[in-house]
Amino acid sequence: MTLLIPKTQVGTTKAAMQKIVIALCITLSPMMLTQLSLAQNSDDLTIQGKIVGSWVINEALSDNTDDAVETAIKEAGGKVRRSWFSRREEDFYRGGPEEQELYDRISYDDVLRIEYAAPEFRFEYADNYVRVFHTDGRRRTTTANSFYESGGEDFSFANFEQDSLILEARPRDGGFTLETYTLQANDQQLVVEMVIHPGSFGAAIRLLRVYDRQAD
Repeated sequence: MTLLIPKTQVGTTKAAMQKIVIALCITLSPMMLTQLSLAQNSDDLTIQGKIVGSWVINEALSDNTDDAVETAIKEAGGKVRRSWFSRREEDFYRGGPEEQELYDRISYDDVLRIEYAAPEFRFEYADNYVRVFHTDGRRRTTTANSFYESGGEDFSFANFEQDSLILEARPRDGGFTLETYTLQANDQQLVVEMVIHPGSFGAAIRLLRVYDRQAD
């Protein structure tokens, strides 16, 4: 059955429909914007927000740093000066010039605390050693308890690639680091793949470090 609308009412009907459509658009627009904003924020927190917290090294799942250093020494043609029958001290290769402290902190320290306030990250290791860097292209210095008094600075900068945080550093000794941070085990473990190349090394140190999340 066809509904016939008198011609006198056609104009009124069209005008009424236009008002309804405009009213719906006004009502729905804020809701739609809110949903889009929430969706965007959810995407932003894929790695940024979940990586925040306190972490402690899982030695069973992590590479031994001293072993990785010795592998790099041998790869560069160097020799490891110790007897097969002597037991190597723990953290044997830790320590050195002040300008190389960054390498020791990321490869030996057992604790790591991460804070994030877009676009700034703050990584804190043992002894109040702090790295502050941004993900928007700016570079920030890496400092320990106080700013370095001698000339030169360490720089760190980062960016996001899918579900990973890619962190690069340029320590004062002329070397570099490339660190890739990802999450696993329902975001309860932080996996760090490192390429560490001190300026004085002939080959890069390749290292896997796995941290467990700690309750704050």
